Amino acid sequence: MNIGDRVRLMHGKEQGVITRFLDNNLVEVAIDNDFTIPVMRREVVVIAPEEDQMFRNAPAPEPPKKKEAPVVPFTAVAGIYVALVHQTPELLAVHIVNNSEFDLLFTYGEETEKGYRAQNNDKLPPKKTKPVAHLHLNDFERWPDLVVQYLQHKTGANTLLEPVTRKLKFKASSFYKSKKTAPVLQKEGYVFQLDSKPALINPDQIQEQLIESAAGQENNKVAVPNHEVDLHIEKLLPNQDPKQMSNSEILRHQISVFQDNLDRALAANMHEIIFIHGTGNGVLKKEIQKVLSRNPHIKFYEDARKEKFGYGATRVQLK
Repeated sequence: MNIGDRVRLMHGKEQGVITRFLDNNLVEVAIDNDFTIPVMRREVVVIAPEEDQMFRNAPAPEPPKKKEAPVVPFTAVAGIYVALVHQTPELLAVHIVNNSEFDLLFTYGEETEKGYRAQNNDKLPPKKTKPVAHLHLNDFERWPDLVVQYLQHKTGANTLLEPVTRKLKFKASSFYKSKKTAPVLQKEGYVFQLDSKPALINPDQIQEQLIESAAGQENNKVAVPNHEVDLHIEKLLPNQDPKQMSNSEILRHQISVFQDNLDRALAANMHEIIFIHGTGNGVLKKEIQKVLSRNPHIKFYEDARKEKFGYGATRVQLK
């Protein structure tokens, strides 16, 4: 059972396409290529191509086609690509395309506001492709960022190639202009090249770079922040008169110090940190909580002990 396989639900007449594996026992299936549902693996059976061809019902009339950008003539250069190819008018299959002379080891994942989630990994021989996910055009505005990491290898080669990480963010203004013939697949799709030219490494320099990197890490150990961080501007800039600063300058400096201490607390694996922001007009507290609410590494945050800080501090519990 693979992504892209057409399946039938064992306790119903519905058919669909596997779009992703949610866990070891659960798959996501696009029913009639329109909406997706989670289904237990034991509840679906893969439809053999011969069966699909013989017993498929007559296709429903296609809806009027949307006006699309013309397909751009495209001569693919050697390289690594992501190609989004129509499986139906609304469902796109995401393919990793190895249009090179190297073997390709890759991982595929998706990143949203909730963080990164790994989805797939494999090895692709030269001139091969693999579908790794499906995306619906109806959900375009909510698409995740696609993250691909890969390493190229060729037995007997006398050059060493860098591992590469690429992230694709889609905007409608540029996405629809990328329609071309996908290399290797030879189908129309939205095509994005991940590499321009493989970066070569001089093997003789690797040991030297590792030594330099280790020395740099020794010199750049993370300074663990205090358990309580006072963000009052008088504490942060004791030698400067706050009256000579605008409110926006003060807020920017406070947020900068807050973010630096939060980052260092996370890097140092602290369990908890308290930010003292005072009451005032509440702007600083709101900005701090806005940042905390978007950070996937925050377990929770709340008002710190009122008997000590009143309502002028926020306690942050880190994961």
